[in-house]
Amino acid sequence: MSAAIDLRTVLPEVVVAALAMAVLMWDVLAGVRGRKALAPGTILGLAAAAGAVIWVGPRPPAFAGAYLRDAATVLFQAIALISAVLATLLGADYLRRTGLERGEYYALLLFACLGAMVMAAAGDLIVLFLGLETLSIPLYVLAAFRRGNVRSQEAGMKYFLLGSFSTAFFLYGVALLYGASGSTALGALARAAAAGLTPLLGIGVALFSIGLAFKAALVPFHTWAPDVYEGAPLPVTAYMAVVAKVGAFAAVLRAFPLALPGLAGQWTLLLATLSVATMILGNLVALVQRSMKRLLAYSSIAHAGYLLIGVAAGGAEGAWAMVFYLVAYLFMTLGAFAVVLLLQRAGEEADLIEEYAGLGGRAPWLAAAMAVFMVSLAGLPPTAGFIGKFYLFSAALAAGQPAVALVGALTSVVSVYYYLRVPYIMFVGREVEGVEVVPAPGVRAVVVTAAAAVILLGVLPGALTQAVHPLVDLFGAR
Repeated sequence: MSAAIDLRTVLPEVVVAALAMAVLMWDVLAGVRGRKALAPGTILGLAAAAGAVIWVGPRPPAFAGAYLRDAATVLFQAIALISAVLATLLGADYLRRTGLERGEYYALLLFACLGAMVMAAAGDLIVLFLGLETLSIPLYVLAAFRRGNVRSQEAGMKYFLLGSFSTAFFLYGVALLYGASGSTALGALARAAAAGLTPLLGIGVALFSIGLAFKAALVPFHTWAPDVYEGAPLPVTAYMAVVAKVGAFAAVLRAFPLALPGLAGQWTLLLATLSVATMILGNLVALVQRSMKRLLAYSSIAHAGYLLIGVAAGGAEGAWAMVFYLVAYLFMTLGAFAVVLLLQRAGEEADLIEEYAGLGGRAPWLAAAMAVFMVSLAGLPPTAGFIGKFYLFSAALAAGQPAVALVGALTSVVSVYYYLRVPYIMFVGREVEGVEVVPAPGVRAVVVTAAAAVILLGVLPGALTQAVHPLVDLFGAR
């Protein structure tokens, strides 16, 4: 394979990397006056990268199999780019309002997106590690982007320290897997697994899994999420809640169902156990939260458990159900965060759930949109969340895991209480003085787009279901 073909294969990543550097250069050369162009320029560049993803499409593996461009790559990269576009819209007004608008913010956002894209295309453990770090390091910095705010500094430091700790586990696992298979290629790992489970291979897989579980905020590696979500700037929290899961679940899909089918008897039980623990803990702790950010943090943890159902099912049906739910999660989570971004009290984020009381009277369209997102996160019809959970629970039943599906259904029932408490307070509660709705056209556009997507995918899920079905071919091609 020629170098020209290899470079064309990575065109979407090249576009995003070049855009990140161009944003930095523009900020230096154009100065404060030119910063108004940062957000529109970033969105245009991301649109170009999305066009490149579609134009390049699925192709044969490149760089001696270290880089894969198949249906999974295309889907996960498209999801990462959509999340970056919506996060840019969420952040632009907030940054101007808080005096934080700088080129570094957009560049870090783009590098995190690039990391998730590389993880989605990894055919080798070293490439996967590079993607993981390219995703993680910008998120550490973004969490502490409000340098004058102690909580933001604490969030960044805590995320960095715990993230570094998990990286050590990941790298040690990669070293053991290299020892067990003689290569860092996922294909070699699959062949070693097919020969049977050895202690070296088993320990390597376990340590490697810790690094990915941390990034996806799976129990018991979730403890960083609530504090980091609460301390980080709100647009960063929203982006982190989505893009980290895109990268982590793309890697989990590559590493388990596609690379380790020979050990499915072991890891399906392990992942199913993690999924159940994550759904239970995330939903139960969310019941007692008074802070909207912490509620959405535990909601994010619980949804990592739901997403893991698809991987734990171990087959093609679970894989495409997981990707469908990831798209639904993207819109309902970013939509909920967008509503939170539109409210402020005394110039600060309105974070307490009680502060949303009376919003239904002052801004009924905003309260209605929040109700749609909460209903979808709870998994009720007619929303994308309901269809996504239906697909996931069906995959678990088809894989012979009725207990996982039952826990998923029961925890969804529990979640109805804390999700629907938010619209109840908004429409029934007495208005709280001092809370105002800020004018932010970009954020409002995200609210409208996300609400429309959540309803559309719930009423007419056929198009997205068809779009994610090519994942089935990956399982047939193994």
